[in-house]
Amino acid sequence: MLNDKLKNYLHLHLIVFIWGFTAVLGALISIDAIPLVWYRMGLAVFFVSLYIAWNRFDMRVPRRVLWTMIFAGGTIALHWITFFMAIKVSNVSVTLATVSTGAFFTAILEPLWYRRKFIWYELVFGLLVIAGLAVIFRVETRYVNGILLALASALLSSVFSLINGRLAQQYRPSVVSFYELGSGVGFISIYLLATGAFKASFFTLSTNDWIFLLILSSVCTAYAFIVSVKVMKYISPYTVMLTINMEPVYGILLAFFILGADEQMSPAFYLGALIILSTVVANGILKNSIKRKAAIKGAE
Repeated sequence: MLNDKLKNYLHLHLIVFIWGFTAVLGALISIDAIPLVWYRMGLAVFFVSLYIAWNRFDMRVPRRVLWTMIFAGGTIALHWITFFMAIKVSNVSVTLATVSTGAFFTAILEPLWYRRKFIWYELVFGLLVIAGLAVIFRVETRYVNGILLALASALLSSVFSLINGRLAQQYRPSVVSFYELGSGVGFISIYLLATGAFKASFFTLSTNDWIFLLILSSVCTAYAFIVSVKVMKYISPYTVMLTINMEPVYGILLAFFILGADEQMSPAFYLGALIILSTVVANGILKNSIKRKAAIKGAE
């Protein structure tokens, strides 16, 4: 039998694989990015609500925290909208390679957020990421709009992760996700009402779109979000970080096999993507090594 640590490690890989599949679903769903995200968040709220009701969790949070969750909900909504827009105007491979720069937006924003000094090697790695992006920009000029949207998505993802880093330590993930997803749906609904988008055609979807949206909202959103936090109780943050960096790899491979010719890129693109992914992994390895040495030194 598998021990708990190995079970949870395999479970984590499954979740990361699911997250990689999210981008492919975005390409397969025929509706535009904004209604896609509205359906995704709305259906996910429904599934999370069922989970909360089943477990009878307490939903009360302080008013100040609630406002923070509402702001985070708007941020994640914009992150997903720009993410799926990037896929629609370019493809899955370009989007995932570019969105993986989110770790370095975090490296830049985190010192400002927590009021600490910048770390020299994070700035060096940031320059390497820019070099990888420059290679992609140079060879994939037809996808410039997709790259810019994906960069915006990566930045929003970084802001969201910094906000949630504090919330997740104090409140249940399912409660946090309920308020964040719910507020995200609220913001998008206000926009859709203002633009007169809520028409009969808005709610008329193909059977395939409904199937893909149900998978996206239940498995790729509600399930993956809640379970990912549980897994972190058994696996070190370092292992989690390295595993999550496999998301664009899984996504690009899945896109290649499922979507075919649309995802075939030039060799130079894969070189740029490799530079970005390798830098992200190297940053995690170096940071973990420094923390271990500091812990050993502190114990002496």
